[in-house]
Amino acid sequence: MNISLQILIKDSIAGREPAQRALYMKYRIKWYMQCLRYGKNKHEADDMMQEGLIQIFKDLHQFDAKRSSFETWTSRLISHAALRYLKKNSWNNAFAEIDEANDLSESSETIHEKLAAKELTLLIQSLPMGYRVVFNLFLEGFSHQEIAERLDITIGTSKSQLFKAKRMLRKKLKFHLTSTNR
Repeated sequence: MNISLQILIKDSIAGREPAQRALYMKYRIKWYMQCLRYGKNKHEADDMMQEGLIQIFKDLHQFDAKRSSFETWTSRLISHAALRYLKKNSWNNAFAEIDEANDLSESSETIHEKLAAKELTLLIQSLPMGYRVVFNLFLEGFSHQEIAERLDITIGTSKSQLFKAKRMLRKKLKFHLTSTNR
């Protein structure tokens, strides 16, 4: 961890507003993009971000650079805030079987050539909540065991939701790329 980050953290813990603001400005885009992946719209992401920021600054004194990087530690706190928000607001039947109604067309072009981060975030947001949550947790490095424990589901359900999320996202990506080429 570099010296300037150490100083920002130390000063933020001491309640110095300029340091807190600087820390926020340094990581706000990363944190917000993470919230956008969990939420289904900007409003949900804003609420998740607010909850995550409260948690980060409340628990900042617990950060231990020997155990993890600051980015990893804050990413986990943001994930937990997003999960708390989802559980409180829209958790019902999130992990039920979901019928895929649309048979989306295919494209041979790679997504890396055509898709911007904003578009990818919108596609992730369009996933059903159960798929979206498991997909995001897995992307952030959680194991299926950890996902199952956090979401109170079985490991098999976690694996199934991830598989289905990837399949649905692939179809949405192909459809998106096909429709933007016309």
